[in-house]
Order: sequence, then structure tokens, then C-alpha cells
Amino acid sequence: MGEWLLVLAGGAIGAPARYLIGVTAGRRLPAPYHWGTFLANMAASLLLGFLVKAGTEGALGADGQALLSVGFCGALSTWSTFSHELLAMTDARHTTRAAGYLLATVALGLALSFAGGAVARAWTGSGPGL
Repeated sequence: MGEWLLVLAGGAIGAPARYLIGVTAGRRLPAPYHWGTFLANMAASLLLGFLVKAGTEGALGADGQALLSVGFCGALSTWSTFSHELLAMTDARHTTRAAGYLLATVALGLALSFAGGAVARAWTGSGPGL
């Protein structure tokens, strides 16, 4: 299967997953925080950290990376919605909330990426390291 078809297939799964996370979060978690975007981005960060490290250790081939890393995680995460939400918060003069959202997303997203990589290292037996 062509790489672009694998990316398309992964995206076809990742986009609805992101939508369902957003709908579920909107129903169950308190407003006005953007829980759907936040949770989808955090899940994608954790999974992508795992997939990239597993891929560098040979656990995934190019097809697996195209399907899961580029396609699925690319559609699951959303920088554009995150940016739009930050802009909307600052336009509404909710600068403290916007700053908290920015810091939480970046800090936790990076931490989860590293955690995913650590899990992949343990899973592949490659030991510590960046």
C-alpha cells in the first residue's frame, strides 16, 4: 500500500477519535476550559513519543510510522484548534486562563512525549537515553 494511503487511513481513524474525545469531554468536564483539544493533544503527545522511539528502535517500519505517527497522531492532535482557542481567550481578555492553557499544554505535552519514549525504550529493551 502506498505511504500516502497509510497516512490517509491513519487520519481517517485519528480524526473521528479526536472528535469523540471532544464530544465526550464537552459532556463530562467543566466548561469553559477546552478539555477536548487538551486531552486529544495530550494523548497524541504520549502516543507519538512512544511511536517515534519505538520506530527508531526498529519496532515499526516505515509503513507503521506513516499509518500511526503521521496519519493517526497527526489527525488526533490539533495545533490549529489549540492556537485558535488561545487567540479567542486572549481576545476575550482571559489572559490568565490563556497563559495557563498554553503552559499546561506545552509542559504536559512534552512530559508525555518523553514518557511515551521511556515506555518504548523499556518495551524494546534499548535502555536509557534520549
